[in-house]
Amino acid sequence: MFPPDTAALRRQRMEQLAATLRLFAELGYDEGAGGHITARDPEQPDCFWINPFGMYFGHVRVSDLLLVDADGKVLGGKGRINPAGFVIHSAVHAARPDVICAVHTHSVYGRAFSTLGRLLDPITQDACAFYGDHSLFDDYTGVVLDSEEGKRIATALGAGKAAILQNHGLLTVGGSVAEAAWWFVAMERSCQVQLAAEAAGKPILIDHEDAERTREVIGSPGIGRYNFKPLYEGVLRRHPDLLD
Repeated sequence: MFPPDTAALRRQRMEQLAATLRLFAELGYDEGAGGHITARDPEQPDCFWINPFGMYFGHVRVSDLLLVDADGKVLGGKGRINPAGFVIHSAVHAARPDVICAVHTHSVYGRAFSTLGRLLDPITQDACAFYGDHSLFDDYTGVVLDSEEGKRIATALGAGKAAILQNHGLLTVGGSVAEAAWWFVAMERSCQVQLAAEAAGKPILIDHEDAERTREVIGSPGIGRYNFKPLYEGVLRRHPDLLD
């Protein structure tokens, strides 16, 4: 089977990006004009596609997405980019050539958990997807408008699939839009579960070796893509206009 050509690959990433925005609107991960998701362009890898600043996630179509270069210049589409979104995502894409997609929104449970200044514990099978594969950025200094802070976030992320930005929220990345989107959904839910479990009592941790073995299965890129598949198909059926 031949790999998709550049145009087809770009279209695939843009469709999945628009679908993820629609899905996140349904899940309540958007808040006002905050939140941004990016997908690296396959032909110009130093450029990425991003949702327009101020546009409701639930209205974004493929044709609304903006192509932005490494200097923040809009090369394709009409609209503005979120300044903080550019600072964070440009730094992550520059530091991690393997990252196709980066996701950051102000989801409720991710924000709540981020105030604790700690990593997720391996208390469920699903949380094990992040065991030893996420980090904490504990240097909150306000809205991320300084390029140096964007670089510090990228450094904190390291080679992992996610970072908890203390007092801010969650950041996930992946080798495809599908992976990064699913990791965000899974991490948000893991934050919700841990907050609920700790409110009820003292959760029992999965031991180190079992947590690592579990991560190798449910935390793999293939499983991330496969878990996103039914969500993507559902969004396409509910919102066919996103392909416009």
